[in-house]
Amino acid sequence: MDNRKVIKAMKALSNENRFEIFMEIVNSNKQSSFEGEECFIYDLIKNLNIGAPTISHHLKELSNADLIITERRGKYIVAKINEEMIEELGNILKLE
Repeated sequence: MDNRKVIKAMKALSNENRFEIFMEIVNSNKQSSFEGEECFIYDLIKNLNIGAPTISHHLKELSNADLIITERRGKYIVAKINEEMIEELGNILKLE
């Protein structure tokens, strides 16, 4: 993984609201009993004290940094963690 990709991901997570949204998606994915379960964005809007336009902006930034994958399903938008990117970041950040 090149340095620019790592820096872009870290920059995206350095914003408090983006980090909170990212962690909500992570927790939603972990709580799911199904492999690859997504987080519905309306759940984020409902659970966080952040307006829909702001969440939309932050989701775009997280998606541009390859940290999440978003998909439209009818009138809903779902997000899931980009496991490949997270694994790559984890390998880079290991201090072994």
